[in-house]
Amino acid sequence: MKIAIAQLNPTIGDILGNSNLILEAAKKAEVDGANLLLTPELSLIGYPPRDLLINPSFIADAGAQLLQLAQALPPELAVIAGTALPNANAVQLGGKSLFNSAVLLQNGAIKQVFHKRLLPSYDVFDEDRYFAPGENSNYFTIGEVKIGVTICEDLWNNEEFWGKRSYAGDPVSDLAKLGVDLVVNLSASPYSAGKRGVRSAMLQHSVIRCGKPIIYANQVGGNDDIIFDGSSFAVNRKGDLIEVLASFETDFVVLEYDQAKQDLVGRNQQSAAGIEAAPLSFYPAVGDAEIWAALVLGVRDYVRKCGFSKVVLGLSGGIDSALVAAIATCAIGHENVLGVLMPSPYSSDHSVNDAVELARNLGIAIEQLPIGDLMKTYDRTLANLFVNTTFGIAEENIQSRIRGNLLMAISNKFGHLLLSTGNKSEMAVGYCTLYGDMNGGLAVISDVPKTRVYSLCRWLNSGGYVGAVPPCPPSPYPHPCQPLGKEIIPVNIINKAPSAELKPGQIDQDSLPDYDVLDDILYRLIEHHESAQKMVAAGHDEAVVKRVVKLVRQAEFKRRQAAPGLKISDRAFGTGWRMPIAKSSFY
Repeated sequence: MKIAIAQLNPTIGDILGNSNLILEAAKKAEVDGANLLLTPELSLIGYPPRDLLINPSFIADAGAQLLQLAQALPPELAVIAGTALPNANAVQLGGKSLFNSAVLLQNGAIKQVFHKRLLPSYDVFDEDRYFAPGENSNYFTIGEVKIGVTICEDLWNNEEFWGKRSYAGDPVSDLAKLGVDLVVNLSASPYSAGKRGVRSAMLQHSVIRCGKPIIYANQVGGNDDIIFDGSSFAVNRKGDLIEVLASFETDFVVLEYDQAKQDLVGRNQQSAAGIEAAPLSFYPAVGDAEIWAALVLGVRDYVRKCGFSKVVLGLSGGIDSALVAAIATCAIGHENVLGVLMPSPYSSDHSVNDAVELARNLGIAIEQLPIGDLMKTYDRTLANLFVNTTFGIAEENIQSRIRGNLLMAISNKFGHLLLSTGNKSEMAVGYCTLYGDMNGGLAVISDVPKTRVYSLCRWLNSGGYVGAVPPCPPSPYPHPCQPLGKEIIPVNIINKAPSAELKPGQIDQDSLPDYDVLDDILYRLIEHHESAQKMVAAGHDEAVVKRVVKLVRQAEFKRRQAAPGLKISDRAFGTGWRMPIAKSSFY
């Protein structure tokens, strides 16, 4: 028996477009002689659909398209597609009105339906808001092979692996008790740094525990702030990875199930020996290539799925805007990126020169809009109100807000998506200006700590992108996805002290601890919820820790108003971050 995995990139709400993706994959599977095609979770409607699910016409349209898809598919091929189905018992018995379902389509009809049992409600997930849990695990048969069906979180309750039980039910164990020969999983598992290794280790452990091979079909692509890496795979009964699909791009592969051996067979045999529970976090050890590919995919899909074709960003001559410009160039092509230089009287000559050199290296267009005269106009307008006060943060922020207004004007006038360039370290402590540098439609690196920004830029200059995915659009200009043999980010941008240049001689460390210190404190605080006492015990200065913790608490109102930011960590300032603004200063 041959089983195809279609690692698709659906668009949320594009029911017809997503249906066509499934149909195209089915036609390919038929040509390749497959008996079964697997697609990701909610592949027909896209994941996560969020409050689209409360729109009755959306559910009705999905149901109608599902029937049309069933009739259009190659009749002999069994296809499992994901969609939301009505819960017929909700009115009489109570509960949510929908199921998150996998639907088996064959011979022009719906043959069988399977409902997701474990509904996550942590981090970016909010499935309890919409779905009722399925009551039982079940399987279907092809020939004499019993194939158990699970959906995403159904695989994530391996108590032995995690050292705890998150749900009462264990769908994998239940399927093993039913005597299935194979377990398949339709998934939309969001990316975070290091998660690919966690998934494979967990499922290899699960296979060894239950003795059933598993095929895992994951979604790929960016949807709002969430990135899906794909990285689908198959594990045989020994726990060996026998097939791993591409990361951060669509992919398709056909596997074989050998009925005589009662096992999957494949080309790659990666042993499961030594598989243990995941460490506390993979984040610090994750390579720059992985994070780069995730960010490029996130920008590319956000631009495409939101209907944009070009982007604009401010180029300050600093390292954050340099990295964002490089990511955008790789994502959508140099000809679709506009960099705007907005020097003030406090901007150094080298910052302007560095920005121009960066633009030349990337092959992107630039415009220069000096803001000195605008600053004088603001000074005159506010002179009577600000009389007898000292130049301070208010005046500094005016510069940032002038720049933000100019960028928004360009965005409005030409329909470009404005990319904001603040990093996670700045967003955490509020070292950013509301309605200024925070302006934008997408915050590209808002989940990238400053130290990682430097690491990514050095990696980029070293030619580290060679062999990484996805490839850049064709371009006559040298740009960051091509090995150039020379620097892409001007070395002076990397080597100079970081500065907002809002007053003479200013550097970031006038206001913040060294970024090595700051990022370690933030990592401990944000991702691992460590107390101040624990951080001090780890070697950090008590006064610095208390100051950083206070800054993080105070900046919550800014983060609530920030543009969506691409999530690459386990704890990002986005959909999964739900801190109150008005709260006790103790926490």
